Amino acid sequence: MAHEIIVLLTQYGVLLVFLNVLVEQAGVPVPAVPTLVVAGALAANGQLPLASLVGAAVLACLIADGAWYLAGRRYGSRVLRTICRVSLSPDSCVKQSAARFERWRGRVLLVAKFLPGLSTVAPPLVGALGLRSGAFVLFDTLGSLLWVAVTVAAGYALAPQIDRVLLAISQAGTIALQTMGVLLAIYVLVKWWQRQRLIRALRMARISVEELQASYVGGNKPVVVDVRSALSRQMDDRIIPGAVLADLAGIDLAVHDVPVETELVLYCACPNEVSAATAAKALMAQGYRRVRPLLGGLDAWEAAGYPVERLPAAPVDMVPGKFPTQSAA
Repeated sequence: MAHEIIVLLTQYGVLLVFLNVLVEQAGVPVPAVPTLVVAGALAANGQLPLASLVGAAVLACLIADGAWYLAGRRYGSRVLRTICRVSLSPDSCVKQSAARFERWRGRVLLVAKFLPGLSTVAPPLVGALGLRSGAFVLFDTLGSLLWVAVTVAAGYALAPQIDRVLLAISQAGTIALQTMGVLLAIYVLVKWWQRQRLIRALRMARISVEELQASYVGGNKPVVVDVRSALSRQMDDRIIPGAVLADLAGIDLAVHDVPVETELVLYCACPNEVSAATAAKALMAQGYRRVRPLLGGLDAWEAAGYPVERLPAAPVDMVPGKFPTQSAA
């Protein structure tokens, strides 16, 4: 096996690296790091041209990232939700991505490829937030070059050790492949178990969009709270009419003046209403008893044909690479 891998990379190395990186950055779970490391080792032995190797990998990153960036510019937060739905951790995908971008903004592209789960999410998210194309190309090129250089350099420096690893895998044969398959299956099962445990911990009664609408019509309107982050509302400016704007960190302040006997309906736009359920748990711990997440969240409300309002457009900061900030509602 080691011999075949080396022969294949020696003959088609630059092309294989380009295709592997392109597919991985497009979102297909085919890791490119092992290929880059082995290619770096071959470059150290003079079997691959180093400059062409690095250039092909960076070009593949820019092509895939550019496509995601344009999709984010056109389709906004819908692209991010689609990516997170197919993630192994869809319940935390949106929240973690939003937290990182609220802190780093466009500069996160410099390190996104080193952070698991963020590499594919980053380009469409900055596109949805309106990062200028020039700033995107600059940050993404630098980040891609840094990631490729570090990975190839690791293979270049550890060439003798990598040769021994490939030889060991070749000698182990089927057993090695089966072991890797078992480890991958264990990883997927652990992520699934973690997700199910979170869902069970947040299990509580939901209110349907039909029930909420009926309460509007019947005059028993509850206090409706939008618990999405400011970044999420910046990408998706829809809100349910009259909703109080809050987030998980400030939910207690948002309802500070609301009597504990008041009915509260919390909504988000995340898988399994995780953010809304988390906020509901926090409010129930403070004495609120009539708290329910909205089943299906904001998307279910609009899909049912009920009205939504739009937040005012946020002013755009003219500094390249900096995003607009949401004005206070």
